[in-house]
Amino acid sequence: MTRQKRRSRALPAINIAPLIDMVFILLIFFLVTTTFVRDRGVEITRPEASVTRVVEPMAMRVSVTASGAIYADGREVDVNQLRDRVAVFGRQSDRPSVVIVPDEQTPSGRLVEVLDTVRAAGVDDVAVATRERRGR
Repeated sequence: MTRQKRRSRALPAINIAPLIDMVFILLIFFLVTTTFVRDRGVEITRPEASVTRVVEPMAMRVSVTASGAIYADGREVDVNQLRDRVAVFGRQSDRPSVVIVPDEQTPSGRLVEVLDTVRAAGVDDVAVATRERRGR
């Protein structure tokens, strides 16, 4: 009789509902904390390069258009304003980093001027954004 009682009991089941809840919570967390960086208001065609590296996402972005106009974080600035903005950014960040995004047609003299301005403002970690060269 005791054997019949043991067999009639239901088998233990694993409830995976809490696991599914946790997966959705993690998914929402990663979607909310992800940052998508886009250059606002500046249309730029990046030059190509065969050697690239990934830069920090918290870097300040400075864009230089084909006509030589300078944009710091989406707003047009002149060289003096750029120096001031980069200096403030450098004081507020532990490891300041600046990414210069030049247009493919940007005059090299203007690009060098922007590089010098950023370094003169106290930021040594400066990168020039390019497109990765394909097909080589």
